[in-house]
Amino acid sequence: MKFSANLGFLWADRPLPDAIHAAKAAGFDAVECHWPYDTPASDVKAALDATGLSMLGLNTRRGDVVGGENGLAALSGRETEAQDAITQAIEYADTINASAIHVMCGFASGADAHATFVSNLRFACAATDRTILVEPLNRHDAPGYFLQTTDQARAIIAEVNKPNLKLMFDCYHVGRTEGDLTTRLADLAPIIGHIQFASVPGRGAPDHGEVDYSHVFEALADWPTPLGAEYKPGGDTDATLGWLMRFRG
Repeated sequence: MKFSANLGFLWADRPLPDAIHAAKAAGFDAVECHWPYDTPASDVKAALDATGLSMLGLNTRRGDVVGGENGLAALSGRETEAQDAITQAIEYADTINASAIHVMCGFASGADAHATFVSNLRFACAATDRTILVEPLNRHDAPGYFLQTTDQARAIIAEVNKPNLKLMFDCYHVGRTEGDLTTRLADLAPIIGHIQFASVPGRGAPDHGEVDYSHVFEALADWPTPLGAEYKPGGDTDATLGWLMRFRG
């Protein structure tokens, strides 16, 4: 198995370039992040070049975080801001050669939100050859988030009908909302662009909780790209990494 460290949570107390070096030292095969925009892209690229790690993905900015926003792409009337955020993410990804961009839809509902999200995803897919990702978030952590289930995501991916639009399958979010992880992974494999994981329901390291990740990872033994460790360490990240060597085998 190969694993990617999500630096939005792991070593989040360090500057992003330092966190990249920490991930390399810990034995991760790649890295990914949330919102790297406060760090110059050139600094991130230098750290990636120095470690030989690839950046698998980053998120579009959320909007007014203080005001409670968590994405812009499904917000009717905010199309210009959403597309500016997509363009910003693409430019950053181009500089650091990130594989994928997660377009965050935000808190919205209804037909207008659906149409807005589809339109913005078409904009994103046309603007880059990089993979564009959409990710359902669970209703417990993100009540009111527009994209909530893998069925909804699959329907949107089919409607947009662009080859570079894929599903971000986060085992934590799907586990909290839908369950039946290995069946859903197998069913959705043709449209999955990246897989993430954390314990359910606590969102900690994958060596505890109600999901048996030894079973999940066995089902993903032939998955071609690193799986993203996007969990909250609850303290020193290095102290939580016993699972890494166990599951790498």
